[in-house]
Amino acid sequence: MESDRDTDALDAALHPGSRSPRGFIMGRTAAGHKGLLDLTALGQPIFVTLRFWQLDRDDVTRDGRADMPPIVDPHHHLQDLDMFCYPWLSPAIAPPAIFGDGFARLRRSYGIADYLAEFGGLDVVKSVHIQNGCLPEQAIAETRWLQAIADRHGFPHGIVAHVALQHESADEQLAEHCRSANMRGIRQILNAHPDPALGFIAERDLMANAAWRRGFAALARRGLSFDLQIYPHQMAEALEVARAFPGTSIILDHAGMPLRRDRDEIDRWRGAMTDLAAADNVAVKISGLALGQGGWSAETIRPIALATIEIFGIDRCMFASNFPVDGLFSSYRALFDAFGAVTQELTAGERAALFSKNAERLYRI
Repeated sequence: MESDRDTDALDAALHPGSRSPRGFIMGRTAAGHKGLLDLTALGQPIFVTLRFWQLDRDDVTRDGRADMPPIVDPHHHLQDLDMFCYPWLSPAIAPPAIFGDGFARLRRSYGIADYLAEFGGLDVVKSVHIQNGCLPEQAIAETRWLQAIADRHGFPHGIVAHVALQHESADEQLAEHCRSANMRGIRQILNAHPDPALGFIAERDLMANAAWRRGFAALARRGLSFDLQIYPHQMAEALEVARAFPGTSIILDHAGMPLRRDRDEIDRWRGAMTDLAAADNVAVKISGLALGQGGWSAETIRPIALATIEIFGIDRCMFASNFPVDGLFSSYRALFDAFGAVTQELTAGERAALFSKNAERLYRI
């Protein structure tokens, strides 16, 4: 809960104006006073703003959603449980605790028709499929399957595949993936955590592994990006990787995955994000904001989304669905409606960047 000092800081940071330069975001207090919120002036911007941000009824269209530009969804999954084995979906394996109690609903095939049906009238024009945890020996077959789907249906426009970069055959595997026209990058999940219930991998220092870095070096030679899925405490090591490989585009998944929303955790997350953003070759997807939270509301995702934009800047952020995983917590339409409401005060060009243009540029689609 905010202290009187926090409230005073918020009041002091509100200034008259109509546009938001970098470091400022347009806000409106619960009392209806509109102005520029100086995020750089607040010691605790995440929690100070949590109760104060809201949109007037005039700021949304009659059906209750913010009017949005066309959408390029840079993070979704498809899965065919008859064709591939997904160990993380097996009832015999306990999933990481961040997925919550409804995880069993993910244990089903989810094809391109299911994904396209999620749009609910939204103008989703392109998408990027992110590897979905099938057996490593099936990863190349998954890419070929996705390319066949794209050739027939048009979606997905980009494919981010899996390769264990520390493997001695990593470069050969990359070459096979690149035979598919829509291949754009690699994601090797790196979430390591002292709590086994939160870790995705056992090896905690993989980014420092010499063999892994040799595999990572092959990405630039093939014009591939890297999707970086880690926790905040791993960002210092990720920054070293970004600086060691400045020619490789690195895209941080799920806003860096802060596990909790208490003040100490958010302070650590914000500091780590600020350090990582110093590397110009790192961008970020704003997605997965309900992971570890058991759900979301417009008020709980707003401060994380806005802080991420403030830290990385408009041109290095993009909104993504993370479906069907985020379908555990809401509909596709409700999620993008919330993103639309969060960004209602930005210019048309800034919103177009966040909803489509950045994803097109970063994934070359």
